[in-house]
Order: sequence, then structure tokens, then C-alpha cells
Amino acid sequence: MSSWFLFSGLLFTLSSAKMTLQRFLAAYRSFFFPSPVKPPFLHICQVGDPVLRSPAKIVNPEQISSPEVQQVMIQMQQVMKRYDGVGIAAPQIGIPLRILALEVTPKRERELGAEVYAAREMSSLPLMIFINPKMEVLDFTKVVFPESCESLRGYSALVPRYKAVRLTGLDKRGEPLELESKGWIARIIQHEMDHLDGRLYIDLMDPKSFQNDAWQKINTHQGRVKIQFYEK
Repeated sequence: MSSWFLFSGLLFTLSSAKMTLQRFLAAYRSFFFPSPVKPPFLHICQVGDPVLRSPAKIVNPEQISSPEVQQVMIQMQQVMKRYDGVGIAAPQIGIPLRILALEVTPKRERELGAEVYAAREMSSLPLMIFINPKMEVLDFTKVVFPESCESLRGYSALVPRYKAVRLTGLDKRGEPLELESKGWIARIIQHEMDHLDGRLYIDLMDPKSFQNDAWQKINTHQGRVKIQFYEK
């Protein structure tokens, strides 16, 4: 009887070890050889991805209520929140459609300080999603400020933008939507509209101002710095 229990225990141990090994190998394959993922992504595409350099397509108004288009907008919101962004365009999650989202929460003033907030003419904006947006320049005065992009993560440069613009389009229900803005929100609009036309801020920047935003940290730590793509 004791021999039977010992034999059964050995079989159980071997079986458990086999299952543990199988789980380990599955996790290893998943990490180092992940299965292809199709857009819309839950991450932001990086420069080099052809979708960022191709003009986005107009959304058929009859398709706005479709599950596919609605899902794109849901994931745009999720990704913008995940990356703590103020704007996002559908191509940034791998979908070449003319959809953009904007949102500037009040916490920006606390993060940047009242002085910087005022100097950049920043203001809060509730979440707004524009489908098939069109932009009209209201004030052709060019304003130059540092600008960055989650599709070129870790870098920034000085970029000139028009001071005031009007954005029109359709909302997520297909109803007409309009926004007149100036200052920083106008800059965000122009930045996201560029994404829909296959442009990036590096196409408009002052080349000499282009920088890695961690350059001081790199010098302070004598180059021993790990620049992460995603921290959260």
C-alpha cells in the first residue's frame, strides 16, 4: 500500500512539474515571440510605422454608428488616458481614419504651474471627438513653443503654429460639432490634424531645437540611464 502511495505521489509530482514547465514555456513564447496584434491598438504607433505617413481616409457617415468605428473611438480614449495625452488621432493606434480626440484636464495647470500655463495660453477642454474634421485658420499669427508627440516618445522641438483656428466635423453620434480655439488648444488641433494628413511635428520644427528630453539626466548619471518607452 505504501509503495502505491509513493508511486502515485511521484506521478503527481512529475505531472505538476510538466504543467509548470509548459506554463513557463508558454509565457516565454508569449513574451519573446508574441502573436501578431491587429489594430486598433492599445498602444501608440511610433515613427517609422507607415500608418503615420499616410493620409487618413474619410469615415462614411453611415458607418459612424457601426461597432467597428465606435470601438476605434473607445480605444482612442483609452490610449489617450493611458499615455496621459491631450490629443490623439486614429492613425496613432493604427487606424487610417479621419478621427481625432482632444481633452485638456485642469490638472495641467497644477503640473506646469500658473506662469507656464498662462504664457502658453493654455485652458481646459472636456473630451471632444471629431470625425472627418476640417480646420479653418482664424489668426495667421505664428506662435513658437516646444512641442512633443507620443509617436516620437522622448523627444521635443520648437514648432510654429497658427494662433487661432476653428475645427468642424461630426461627433460620435454623427451630429455636427464645432470648436473655436486659440493658444495651446489651437496648437493641439493643428498637431492632430497633421497626423490625419500623414505629417509629424518634425516636418515643421526648427531642426536645431530638436532634443532628447532626457539629455540632462543622461549627463548627470554619466549615461547610465534607461530610457523607457512606457512607464505606467
